[in-house]
Amino acid sequence: MKTVATIEWVGDPERPRTGRVRLVDQTRLPVDFMHVECDDVAVLWEAIRSLRVRGAPALGIAAAMGVVLGVRDTPACSAGELVREVDEMASYLGTSRPTAVNLFWALDRMTATARRLAGEGAEVDGMLRGLLAEALAVQEEDRQVCRAIGRNGAALLPDPCTVLTHCNAGGLATADYGTALGVIFAAHEAGRKISVYADETRPLLQGARLTAWELVEAGIPVTVICDGMAAVVLRDKGIDAVVVGADRIARNGDVANKVGTYGLSVLAREHGVAFYVAAPVSTFDLALEEGSRIPIEERPAEEVACPFGRRTAPEKAEVFNPAFDVTPAANVTAIITERGALRPPLAEAIGLALG
Repeated sequence: MKTVATIEWVGDPERPRTGRVRLVDQTRLPVDFMHVECDDVAVLWEAIRSLRVRGAPALGIAAAMGVVLGVRDTPACSAGELVREVDEMASYLGTSRPTAVNLFWALDRMTATARRLAGEGAEVDGMLRGLLAEALAVQEEDRQVCRAIGRNGAALLPDPCTVLTHCNAGGLATADYGTALGVIFAAHEAGRKISVYADETRPLLQGARLTAWELVEAGIPVTVICDGMAAVVLRDKGIDAVVVGADRIARNGDVANKVGTYGLSVLAREHGVAFYVAAPVSTFDLALEEGSRIPIEERPAEEVACPFGRRTAPEKAEVFNPAFDVTPAANVTAIITERGALRPPLAEAIGLALG
């Protein structure tokens, strides 16, 4: 199956000083398919903050490449100086968005790589090549992870199957064909008869704009619904499973994902429908015991009150706009990872799978 190159390094990997980052501008879909060319790290930071690139795995890749972009023109004369610059760049990129743990996981990986290369006696240009190689490895590993998650998740779905999903956890959110949508794509590739209901995902409509676009491109039947229609669909439309992605998962199995996921999990439980979370192990934050400790990003009020440039709420009305919510582990049927499906008790399963 053909996938979208959501984010890529453009240039010779052996000459990182001459390269740049190219990414699909997801704010322009589904009407326009356009790219953003990031020639400096400030442009990439803005692309992350403004959701031009989004989705936990894709944010990790963007962060890793962003470190290279930020230090490629370094005047550093020593490995130690470059290590300090990498640390500073990682801190800067970490201010872009707070919830997706993959971003911080990738930044930690890049700072550790800088220290390792310096400890091995690499000079500045050698360190730059090594840092880019690490960023490209993050991307390639995510491709393989997506495929494994897809295979593991497809095995859980009946044939035929009708799935309900929320937000976008497809190729646009990863390096390949996604986590939650990866499960659907893998089932489709295996010849299963599968159809999808996609929540529109207010206020930025990632489900309507992005998930539906990916599914249409793949030839998979998709019906877009307003978020508030999910209860009726679960009751009346023969939904076999809900499959969603994740931006951070606590040690006990509590899941942070796009706001609206928590309510969907309650509805799925009420209607006896399996609720699956598809995510790579890099999305687990074992330092957090449970979900109330996950930092939740709050987005600008204009996204709700004036979506896509048109005001839909009075100017004097207050707006609450959290980008994510936390689904309790008790509502999760299984977490589908590249290492297999983790089932309740989730705290125990996570401990065994991740050590």
